[in-house]
Amino acid sequence: MLSGRPQRREDLLYQLRSRTPHELWLVIVDASASTRRHQALSDAKGLLAQLFDDAYRQRARMALLTASGQSPKWQVQGLKAAKGLGHWLDGLGAGGGTPLLAALSEAGHWLLARRKRYPVEQQRLLVITDGRLKDVAGLPQLDCPGLLVDIERGPIRLGRAKALAAGLQVDYRHIDHL
Repeated sequence: MLSGRPQRREDLLYQLRSRTPHELWLVIVDASASTRRHQALSDAKGLLAQLFDDAYRQRARMALLTASGQSPKWQVQGLKAAKGLGHWLDGLGAGGGTPLLAALSEAGHWLLARRKRYPVEQQRLLVITDGRLKDVAGLPQLDCPGLLVDIERGPIRLGRAKALAAGLQVDYRHIDHL
């Protein structure tokens, strides 16, 4: 090239900067009323802040789905991780029911559509919940490596998050062991 001007046809061809496929981190946060007990959601916010920072540094794409109230709600869908997620995290509160099963089902459909659109993208799943669901029957198969972080606290623990992780075929960790 001469002063930035192309001299040959090969100079005009688009070249990828990186050959590595993008990563997508899908995070599902249970923000139901039961997560307010014993500072469970507060501890989860610390974990999420670190996760958002890591995603930003690694230039990963984020998808964020909250499960609270009557139905799950998408906060971000497949965008590059940005510093603005911290503002959302500051305003995150707990309340209402636990539409976690609906969130998992919606996430399964979304991941399937995303795989068709971006077949080489590496997808990862993180579910943050206290596991306080009445029934875990009919769990969707997400076909995605993942981790379920149990944020259940207090003197009486039901321990349902471990069964939920087994049903989703993802790894299980309690937040105290991270």
